[in-house]
Amino acid sequence: MRHTLPLAPQFYVTAPQPCPYLPRRMERKLFTALQGDTAETLNDSLSKQGFRRSQNVLYRPACADCTACLSARIRVADFQPTRSQRKAQNRNADLKRQASSPWATEEQYTLFRRYLDSRHADGGMADMDIFEFAAMIEETPVRSRVVEYTAEPAIGGRHRPLAAVCLTDILDDGLSMVYSFYEPERTKRSVGTHVILDHVEIAREAGLPYVYLGYWVPGSPKMGYKSNFSALEIYKNDCWQDIGSPTAHDGETHPLSVAPIAEQVARINLPDSRPTHD
Repeated sequence: MRHTLPLAPQFYVTAPQPCPYLPRRMERKLFTALQGDTAETLNDSLSKQGFRRSQNVLYRPACADCTACLSARIRVADFQPTRSQRKAQNRNADLKRQASSPWATEEQYTLFRRYLDSRHADGGMADMDIFEFAAMIEETPVRSRVVEYTAEPAIGGRHRPLAAVCLTDILDDGLSMVYSFYEPERTKRSVGTHVILDHVEIAREAGLPYVYLGYWVPGSPKMGYKSNFSALEIYKNDCWQDIGSPTAHDGETHPLSVAPIAEQVARINLPDSRPTHD
């Protein structure tokens, strides 16, 4: 009799390329495929260990001489907005939230292009066409939602224009903000902050304990804003811990902080994918 054993995820490492966050550094990623009946379980498990999803891939930075990218999440129960964050909520009080299945639209892509051209014109997504954008939104093997924020219509109009969009995964312990973008003209209203605050409220209403924000990078102006949120935890030394003082993590850019790839993979806890029997 032939027995089929469950296959453990296979991990791979990308070739080095220039780091988008810190100058004069190279990045590489450790990644594995996200597919099949165990996709959601694997996404839940590895998200708790600092991984992020991009379409049907889970990845985590595995750079040769730096560990500065630290996965960050907000503890919903302990979160308290700052005065400036409350002001951001008030400035965006006109926005209306609507969550739907992950489906890309031309209006989303138009907003996405304006956002990239304004804020990330030299980034890795700068050349993304509408088909690649649709793949980013729609190719998901896990529970995902597109959360749209629409503004008040123009005088005499009925259409509520898009102000912000967030692709969000629903994990067993929280919401993972996979990617968000917004109307550049609303930058002074801190609409990006509003989207994060609103996800904290969504998680609170759903009884989920965390909102995953992606990577916080000490010394990176692009990613530094995440440390402005209270009750922030980072995944460091194989465990979640309170961020404390942001400046205390500057040493993560030292080459000696990096463990060999084989050791990194060996320390990953994989979910039990064996079938259960009654």
